[in-house]
Amino acid sequence: MRSEVASLPGSPERPNEDWVAAALPASGSGGTVVLLDGVTPPAGDDGCVHTVPWFTARLGGALTELSGSRRDMTLSEILSLAIRRTADAHRDTCDLSHVRTPQATVVLARWDEASVEHLVLSDSALLLEGPDGTVRAVLDDRLDRVPDEVLRSLAATDRLRNREGGFFTAAADPAVAERAVTGTSPRAEVRALAALTDGASRWVELFAEGGWADCFGVLRTEGPAGLLRRVRALEEGDARAGGALRWKLHDDATAVYAELSDR
Repeated sequence: MRSEVASLPGSPERPNEDWVAAALPASGSGGTVVLLDGVTPPAGDDGCVHTVPWFTARLGGALTELSGSRRDMTLSEILSLAIRRTADAHRDTCDLSHVRTPQATVVLARWDEASVEHLVLSDSALLLEGPDGTVRAVLDDRLDRVPDEVLRSLAATDRLRNREGGFFTAAADPAVAERAVTGTSPRAEVRALAALTDGASRWVELFAEGGWADCFGVLRTEGPAGLLRRVRALEEGDARAGGALRWKLHDDATAVYAELSDR
């Protein structure tokens, strides 16, 4: 087994709000991948004295520890407990009921000799490659269903944030874990996997340079750093052409690639 990780901040003036971990035990019998994309709040009050990187580090650390040590718990149960732990860490100092309290998208994958479990919440992506090279994307598309004109309004977006009919992220409510996209695959049906924040998945979803299988091929041959270099080059080219990215040229971009077995 082997894993590779790469992450780039969207701007040198701001800290990277993504968080990623890949844990492979020395025995080689299993592993876990955790990927978070912290939600950058708009300017103004969010009820919290902490930063988004503080939140993603707390939540990501709890998810990594629990997914690696608590095989008796499902990934949904692990996410619920990790959210509760993180909320307890700042419940006394912050207003966790605020709609913009620190939050993040979540991808979890965990495997052993028998199975590969997965969980996806919000717009980060998980890719599963089969032994025949086919690639399956596990996506939570609820945010994609929200019209762009709605997302351009902060008030309208807030009304849909962690609400039925809107979209869900990991914030302060442990119950949101039940809203995640989850599943289990036989171990023999997954030889490698990858997880991408939306800053990295731009290669597919924004620039349409290829499909998910093509993206997986880039990750396999050039590694996560190679995919991120490609994304940055496309963003720079778009900016020079006066394209759609003028409002947000770069986003935090993170990718992790893990091979579960020898080829």
